[in-house]
Amino acid sequence: MTAAAVAVPLTKRAINPWLVAMAVVIPTFMEVLDTTIANVALRYIAGGLSAPATDSEWVITSYLAANAIILPISGWLALRLGRRNYFLLSIATFTLASALCGFAGSLSALIFFRVVQGFAGGGLQPSSQAVLLDAFPQEKQGQAMTVFGVAALLAPVVGPSLGGYITDDYGWRWIFLLNVPVGASALLLCRALVADPDYLQVERAKARNRRQPFDTLGLCLLCVMMLSWETVLSKGQEWDWLGDPFLRVQTLLVLFLFCLFGLIYRELRIANPLINFRTLADRNFCSACIVIFFAYGVLYANNFTLPALLQSLFGYDATTSGLVLSPAGVGALVMLVIVGRFLARGVDARYLMAGGLFTMAIGNYWLSRLNLDVGPWQVIWPRVVVIAGLSMLFAPLNVAAFLYLPKELRGGAVGLLALLRNEGGSVGTSVAQIIQERREQFHTLRLNESLDPLNPTVHELLARLQTFFQKLTGDVALSHQMALQVLENTRTQQALSLAFFDVFTVSAAAGVLLMFVVLLMRRSVAEKGAHIGAE
Repeated sequence: MTAAAVAVPLTKRAINPWLVAMAVVIPTFMEVLDTTIANVALRYIAGGLSAPATDSEWVITSYLAANAIILPISGWLALRLGRRNYFLLSIATFTLASALCGFAGSLSALIFFRVVQGFAGGGLQPSSQAVLLDAFPQEKQGQAMTVFGVAALLAPVVGPSLGGYITDDYGWRWIFLLNVPVGASALLLCRALVADPDYLQVERAKARNRRQPFDTLGLCLLCVMMLSWETVLSKGQEWDWLGDPFLRVQTLLVLFLFCLFGLIYRELRIANPLINFRTLADRNFCSACIVIFFAYGVLYANNFTLPALLQSLFGYDATTSGLVLSPAGVGALVMLVIVGRFLARGVDARYLMAGGLFTMAIGNYWLSRLNLDVGPWQVIWPRVVVIAGLSMLFAPLNVAAFLYLPKELRGGAVGLLALLRNEGGSVGTSVAQIIQERREQFHTLRLNESLDPLNPTVHELLARLQTFFQKLTGDVALSHQMALQVLENTRTQQALSLAFFDVFTVSAAAGVLLMFVVLLMRRSVAEKGAHIGAE
């Protein structure tokens, strides 16, 4: 009765759901943007703070690890603190931590403030998504997830481009300081517009009355698991993965697996789990988790590979490569609106998801067929197709994921889905780096098989190059060395380009394989009056 009585004044406030959507999407965009915007500025941060370049990677790793720890328990925190209170506290702390990051005087201080920023940011994605799901009626869930997609999908797309532009023109500190006015505005808007729904207040009252003990062991297992996982993803390539002679990677992987299985076992056996793994029993939600993990892996692999290709082989600076990647954001916005209209008209979300995955696969395959003679527009269009495919996928996936889940399970489910979305990005970046470096070695060896002096084509090329350089220098020995150097540079460029294109090939294959996961899902149409559990 008490909870219901408290809820009355809140439910009488008739607030337009689109105003709520505009308010909550701002902090979400800001938080997701910070997962990628600092990537292009690491060497500038290291130089500005007089720190080793390899240590600057902890600016990313610390944020992702802290983010990953909070995301799955955000539902529990929202239930205990109140979702509105938790959301506002997260925005305020994230904004303050961003300001401290911008004024950090050493790398260790910056890493500490990034940890605080990551802890605060972990509550923004799931809270805003849960607010949107409650603010819009059942038949408009597709439109709600379209709004959320603007933040969750566009932010990692524009992050590297925006980060490169700000770093080149204003300095790396403004990457963090930019969050301060945005965060302050978002805090004021959300404080005025966001309220907890009746059912959540009732659940919160029940949780207070139960007075169940905090799952300290579960939190410890989660912290060790995510720290081990993020460190492996960040440092695995540098430490040679399972070939690490100091056994750092092997030890971290054992810790990760032990804590993962221990956490699952414990959370399924207690009454007040930090992470409700029972949500994975729902077929739609489990399938959506698999798809979002690998789809965001493809997105972040693309975000890592394409700028590296443009800057290393085409000679573009960070700003120019950002201009090449930016048009995809416009295409994503258009596609999100179109998909939102299809969902509102009752189109099955599964068909849109399958179409999005197929489109994403086509775009990556198109990128894999490029060569070193292409111009900017020949890179822009396949990138637009890739991001359009992800835009087709995002809103329908979120509709299908939560359609059959009871409202009281949404908080934990949203946090778990957000965790898998972020971790998919981390895995995608690491896998793209592994493929690129290993395949570069492979292609170098394969190209060497044809580059022997007895090959008449190679012999003719070297002779022509030597004649050209001899006319310029008049030195026979030097011209021979310069001809060999040109041949080596050409081989290196070709091997590196083939390695980059292999990343796109693997991404295309992943898109096709994920289409089969969609077949496991139930009919997913956001209809007015649809009841939970309906087939």
